[in-house]
Amino acid sequence: MFVTQDIVLRFFFRKRQIINKNFSIPKNSSIILAPTHRSRWDGLVLTMAMGRRVTNKDSRFMVTRSEMKGIQGWFLKRLGCFSINQFSPSISALRYAINLIEIGEQLVVFPEGKINKYGKKLILKEGLYRLALLATKKTPSVTIIPIGIAYSEVSPRFRGTFCLSFGEPIAMSDYLNLSINEFNEFLNNKMRKAEKIALKKVGR
Repeated sequence: MFVTQDIVLRFFFRKRQIINKNFSIPKNSSIILAPTHRSRWDGLVLTMAMGRRVTNKDSRFMVTRSEMKGIQGWFLKRLGCFSINQFSPSISALRYAINLIEIGEQLVVFPEGKINKYGKKLILKEGLYRLALLATKKTPSVTIIPIGIAYSEVSPRFRGTFCLSFGEPIAMSDYLNLSINEFNEFLNNKMRKAEKIALKKVGR
């Protein structure tokens, strides 16, 4: 935490902004964070905004297997990441993710499924919705928080700026009647609305 938050982020970025107007962390609710994914910096930025120092909880990231290889994988594992096969997720990985939600940890799922550098509109992956739906059978309150992350340059540069904007929390229990496609379109709009605010703050 000291190395990533107090040294790396402060040294690399000139300005760091967090917009959380009218945002409050839901009490007694399991939280799934659903951020846009524009850079490998996203994990550190999100941890600064919603990590242990802010919420008293670590953020546990669900990432692809390819991201967990080599030195990067070693580092990500120590930041609270775990891998899942997007095309054929194992039962053990799904159980692990659902258990994190059930015990009140903060699970981070990038709904776009990969780094979407230029912010093109993608069809969101089905994983987040399926996990949230299964989790509602284990715990009565599951909240999804859409988040927009933006950088002053498309590829973050030294002494650039970033902004993270929280969208309005989504109570999963209110949307159980939606299909996966309907929910993903709804979530996508919330994420992009939050990102639009963040982009404006960084001058893009």
